[in-house]
Amino acid sequence: MNDEGVYKGAVLLLSLGEDEAVEVLKHLNHLEVQKLGAAMARLKKLSRSEVDTVLSDFCSRATRENLFLDLDAESYARSVLQKALGEDKSTDNISRILEGQDTSGIEGLKWIDSQSVAELIKGEHPQIIATILVHLDRDQASEILGELTEQLRNDVLLRIATLEGIQPSALRELNNVLTDLLSGSENIKNSVGGIRTAAEIINFMGSAAETSVLDNLREFDAELAQKVMDQMLVFENLMDIDDRGTQILLREIQSDSLVIALKGAAWELREKIFRNMSSRASEMLREDLEAMGPVRVSEVEAQQKQILQTVRRLADEGQIVFGSKNEESYV
Repeated sequence: MNDEGVYKGAVLLLSLGEDEAVEVLKHLNHLEVQKLGAAMARLKKLSRSEVDTVLSDFCSRATRENLFLDLDAESYARSVLQKALGEDKSTDNISRILEGQDTSGIEGLKWIDSQSVAELIKGEHPQIIATILVHLDRDQASEILGELTEQLRNDVLLRIATLEGIQPSALRELNNVLTDLLSGSENIKNSVGGIRTAAEIINFMGSAAETSVLDNLREFDAELAQKVMDQMLVFENLMDIDDRGTQILLREIQSDSLVIALKGAAWELREKIFRNMSSRASEMLREDLEAMGPVRVSEVEAQQKQILQTVRRLADEGQIVFGSKNEESYV
């Protein structure tokens, strides 16, 4: 998509209205959405002649509607992108899009589906793959690892756990190679691996993959494996959150997700959740749990992982604290 095409596409999307623009964007890949979003945000003022030139095939519609000449283009672009990309992508990427920053190199991989990224990098040395993954969002890194063979996945995770730093020159070289592949420009964060990064990635894995990578870590270095596990969150860790923190967490969780997650939870944890809800909400949750039939273990684990992602975010923001007997530990 050249510059002229991006400009014309942005004008067209602005003329369609939010709902229609969203439907169009859903059929584009993330790199195309990024370019169009940035272009829409830049179109602060448009003359009617510019609009008529671009929308020659839509003149009848353009003349009977008020158009968007006085539209707040940035607000419009933000709203369309949120609906098209979903809240998970919106949080981390929409502000960067609206600022007109390019996504390229390693950053560009964030806009590509995990299966495609895995295909792109699976032939690289495990150390290279580890370097790439520590710069991606933890859930995406976990999905990419899930697409690799078990042996390669274990090797890469081990390297992530022991990765202490990356030479800037090596990082630039790697980024340039990926930039050539993705046709973008340089713009990456200086992320590093380590125990915390490895733990966060494992948190998003399914049980089988999690067991395999931890066993591999334990075989390599039992102490290292324990340090990684100490940094990991499991659903039972919700017992370590105080009542106030539990109430904050519950306000962030969808009821449908909670009832499935609790299907596989211990009685003590269920009671803790009930205790921190209103009587009516608690009663409804109990009834939903009793009425619910069998649920796949994979579905329960998926909902628990999603809740743990919220727990990690709230903990990082300082809104909830994990207590440990007579002392408090922060994550």
